[in-house]
Amino acid sequence: MSFSPIAIVGRACLLPGADGPEALWKAVNKGRDLLSRAPADRWRVPSSDILTDPPLGRDASDPDRTWSDRGGYVQGFEERFDPEGFAISAADIRGMDPLLQWALHTARQAISEVRTRPEAARMGLVMGNLSFPSSGLSRYAEQVWLNASTAVDADAMAALELDRMEPRDRFMSGLPALKVAEALGLKGSAMALDAACASSLVAIKYAIDQLHDGRADLMLAGAVNRADDLFIHVGFCALKAMSTSGRSRPFHAQADGLVPAEGAGF
Repeated sequence: MSFSPIAIVGRACLLPGADGPEALWKAVNKGRDLLSRAPADRWRVPSSDILTDPPLGRDASDPDRTWSDRGGYVQGFEERFDPEGFAISAADIRGMDPLLQWALHTARQAISEVRTRPEAARMGLVMGNLSFPSSGLSRYAEQVWLNASTAVDADAMAALELDRMEPRDRFMSGLPALKVAEALGLKGSAMALDAACASSLVAIKYAIDQLHDGRADLMLAGAVNRADDLFIHVGFCALKAMSTSGRSRPFHAQADGLVPAEGAGF
C-alpha cells in the first residue's frame, strides 16, 4: 500500500536531564544514567514514612509502601518556563497543574519550528496522556477530604499547599489537550488518549491519519506524563512491577521490573 509521506517540521521535549532533542541525543550518545532518587519535595511526605525493604513491600498486607523512590525526574522547569505569549493569560497558566505547563512548553517549542503554517482551522492536536492522578488532582482531592476533617489544622493545610488548589485539575485526563490547542490557537480537532506505554506512538498514528484523510494540514502529536509520582511508585509496587534493583533493563536476562519516569515531547 502506498501513501503520501509525512514531514516532521518541528520537535521538542522536556525529559529528565534533557530539555530539548539535542540535549537528549548528547545524553544517549554518552550513555548517561538520567535516573535519580525522587527530589526532596516531590512526594510531600517524608520518604522514611513510605520506603520499605522489597520483601515487606511485596507483602499484600502492606500495600501503601514503596521499596524504591528511584525514577526519571524533570527538575528546574519552574525557573525556565515562560507562561507569557499564549492565548491564555500567564496568571491562569501559573495556577495550572505542572502536567499542563509541561505540555504547553513543549508544544509551543515544537510548533515554533514550523516555517509556514496553514490556517488555524487546518491545524490540530493529538496528545497521549497517561490518565493516572496528577499531582494537581491529588492535591485537590486532599483539599476536599482534609477540609472535611476536623483533625486537620491550618498549619497542616498550609504544609500540603492546599490553599492554592485548582478545581480544574480534576479534569487532568482530557482537559490538557483542549487547553494546549486553545493556548496555541489551533482550531482543528484536539484530543487526548491513553494507550498506556504506547500513548505517544498511537498519538502519532492518529495524527498521520488526520493528515492522510485530508482533515488537517498540520498536526501536533506527542505525549506527556506528569502523574503523581508517589501514586506511581506505590501502585506499581502493589502490582509487583517496580524494579527492586532500581534499574530499567528491558529484554535483559536480569530485568526485574520497571522504573517510572516523567516528561513531555511533541
